[in-house]
Amino acid sequence: MKTIVFAAMLLVTAASSATSRPVLTTPAQDSFFKSLTDLCGHAFAGEILIDTNKSKSFTGKKLVMHVRKCTDTYIEIPFHVGDNASRTWVITRTGSGLQLKHDHRHEDGTSEDLTMYGGHTVDDGYAQVQSFPVDAPTKQMFVEQKIPGSNQNTWQMFVYDDEFTYRLIREGFEFRVDFDLTNPVKTPAAPWGYTDE
Repeated sequence: MKTIVFAAMLLVTAASSATSRPVLTTPAQDSFFKSLTDLCGHAFAGEILIDTNKSKSFTGKKLVMHVRKCTDTYIEIPFHVGDNASRTWVITRTGSGLQLKHDHRHEDGTSEDLTMYGGHTVDDGYAQVQSFPVDAPTKQMFVEQKIPGSNQNTWQMFVYDDEFTYRLIREGFEFRVDFDLTNPVKTPAAPWGYTDE
């Protein structure tokens, strides 16, 4: 009898362990992540396709994304706007999907007040497209920074053989920049707050 009870306990424990293991990413997210890591070490020029706000900080500036650092769990992609190297997109495997954060730094390397904001996947997405609806910590940050309208944000990234797209949407607003993956450009220096390795 004791043997039967012990065996049953082992089965329950095994089943519990199996169900409690986090799923790192779905197959679609794995493919998306791999497509980005395949670009590691390369930089690409981009152009703004849509900017509802017509932001002057982007007008007439050279735009370059640099897939700078890749590991099994995260990817760093600085987004250079002219001489401004303050922006880095960080994509991380979290144990329940993919997370996108925006690391914003001052030229001296210190963090800006509005930094490490972003979102997390809520579904499988597609091998070519992942969406990152705004997450709870970011909503709190946006409220504190007095920009609660941004609590509707969803960031999207598209990666195809010839093009990468970064897109931000919310009601009444869209920002989209496309990068040409067929023509790599010179890799820029490290973004502010990072070091060349």
